[in-house]
Amino acid sequence: PLAGTLFPNAASTPFVPGSATVRASGGINMLDLPGGPGCGSINGMGPYDERLWNSPPAALACAWDTGRAAVLQQPIDTLTFVARGAFKLGGGHVVTAEATGSKADSAKRFSNLQLTPNTTTQQLRFPRNAESAAAYDSVFNRLVATFPTLEPQRGQPISYRWRCIECGPREITTTTETRRLFAGIDGPLFGWDYRAGIARATSESQSTLGGGYYFRGTNGTGGSDGGPGIIPALNSGRINIFLSPGQTQSAAGLAALEEGSARGTVLYGGEFTLTQLDFTTSGSVFKLPAGDVMAAVGVDLRREEYRFNGDEREVANRRVIIAAPFDDGNALLGTAERDVKAVFGEVLIPIVKDLETTLSVRRDEYDGFGGTTNPKVSLRFKALDSLLLRASYSTGFRVPTFNQLYNGISAAEYTGADVAYPRSCPGGRVDTSLPGCGAIRPIIINGGKVDLGPEEAKMAGAGFIFEPTPNISIGIDWWSIKREGTIQLLTLRTLLENVTLFPERFGTTSDGVLVIDQRWLNAGETETEGVEVSLKGGFNALGARWTAGLEGTYLIKKRSRVVASAPFGASEVGQFSFAGDLGLRWKHSANLTYKRGDWSSSFSQLYKSGYNDQVLPGVASGRVSPPDFKSKVDDYITYNLSATYTGFKGLTVTGLVKNLFDKDPPYAATYDSNFGSGSSWEPRVADPRGRAFVLNVEYRFF
Repeated sequence: PLAGTLFPNAASTPFVPGSATVRASGGINMLDLPGGPGCGSINGMGPYDERLWNSPPAALACAWDTGRAAVLQQPIDTLTFVARGAFKLGGGHVVTAEATGSKADSAKRFSNLQLTPNTTTQQLRFPRNAESAAAYDSVFNRLVATFPTLEPQRGQPISYRWRCIECGPREITTTTETRRLFAGIDGPLFGWDYRAGIARATSESQSTLGGGYYFRGTNGTGGSDGGPGIIPALNSGRINIFLSPGQTQSAAGLAALEEGSARGTVLYGGEFTLTQLDFTTSGSVFKLPAGDVMAAVGVDLRREEYRFNGDEREVANRRVIIAAPFDDGNALLGTAERDVKAVFGEVLIPIVKDLETTLSVRRDEYDGFGGTTNPKVSLRFKALDSLLLRASYSTGFRVPTFNQLYNGISAAEYTGADVAYPRSCPGGRVDTSLPGCGAIRPIIINGGKVDLGPEEAKMAGAGFIFEPTPNISIGIDWWSIKREGTIQLLTLRTLLENVTLFPERFGTTSDGVLVIDQRWLNAGETETEGVEVSLKGGFNALGARWTAGLEGTYLIKKRSRVVASAPFGASEVGQFSFAGDLGLRWKHSANLTYKRGDWSSSFSQLYKSGYNDQVLPGVASGRVSPPDFKSKVDDYITYNLSATYTGFKGLTVTGLVKNLFDKDPPYAATYDSNFGSGSSWEPRVADPRGRAFVLNVEYRFF
């Protein structure tokens, strides 16, 4: 709905056919009207499932599969240089120098631009004029056939939301250059060994817009910004946004689009530089009956520098490019930097024969965050020649990244239809059976937060390695990690469901529009616990050496709470979550290898257990029960096969088939994003690329 058009507000939209209470304010697609060809008549599109998403006003809308439009494996060209030299000085001292560099050019391609009207900068109005009359009348006649009461408004401009197929997929090309110089020296020093080094590394990148991006062509009030753009081109009527299946855009329409192209505009660039100086020395301190007490001490000095220049165009010439991810919000004035100073010490004490302990401590001082001291203690006991027991405990510390601290703050309208007022509607979920719980479009604030604090962690582990024979090894290790004050981005759903815990994250504009602050924060705690399993075995048979192995992880516990004062939530093991890694109960990699002479081969299996899937709003509310509905995502199992030949001196040839049986990812109700991160498959678990063939040839000159 847009003022001055056929539907100036939601209340002016007609009722959904068959209903006297629900208006079609969620959109009316001509294809989905009674008697129309249907949403599926356009490749990549289908009917919007208003029941599944619990959004009855969208009953006449269509949905386009944005994930299908993404390039899952972006093209990338990489050139790498490595040089290293070592020089003996005598007396056991060795000087080492190393230089590395690389250049990578990549192109990310994803869904075509979607244009949504607003009351200021994007007042999209399809007019009825000499150029558009035929298209306008065709559309209006179809509307009147379903909604006869609209006839008196013939000639009114039509507001719309449009996916620009003719624009082609959006593309961002990025060039990244990395460089590293290192010089070091090591050798003996007063009976101990020492190692010292100095290094400087940089990573610099620049991203540029390819096709699919367009200048808006309007200023902040909707007037012309002085140049061509897609909004004035659309409002001129030269572009037919109501093409029927099989029709193509006119030459005049394509020319109007090309006039507003922003291809070649530099998005942003940045550079990260690390300068590091370190010194370590180690040796024997004194002798105990069970052996020498060994110690190591060292210092580590680092300077981290970060520069992000954002939009490089002159301020007066920064014409807005629709959906381009820059607008100078994240630019820094100058270079952000911080110094990190650390000292550490470690001592290994043989307590008795076959029992030793290692005690270590590290002190870090970060500019702007103060210091932290983190100890570690570990025990190692060889109970039998075939049995080794081990255990450890340590603490950790992580400061926010430059991006988490200094990224620019942006505010944008939420475009989904699954949010209601959280203070009056349970969980902020849309439920049209409750007064005031219809879909709203809040303003979402994103960006960095300069007052972020560090997060802390406590880690513990214990396990054993059992080798009953030289050819068999069994290892089992229990581990536990507890993090406090975790640096995270809470999902919108988490914030909506915990409005009473984060009241400072919710506000309203002077017009009463809900505002939600979704920036980084230190929130709550997480507890994770599991067991690592390692099995290895080998034997000789049929003139060859055979080995088999399995490396697996069994997750015992995964739970979290959004604030320290709140109780822990339900177990996250085997449960879908929007943020972080999924807590898969079991995953492993198993392999069988064969080696005979110059030939070797390996057959491996990758296994990831299933989990309870995301529950979509309509299912959660009980509004719909989809046929063949499965609440659990299936296990994901793939196999790889490789063969290697080393029969020529210095030459190694390896052939690999990934996903040997071309296994598709199991279906998951993951809602795709414009960047194609998932569409009916879970990107954190599965790979949708299918079978792949890899050939690697390596030759060593000396």
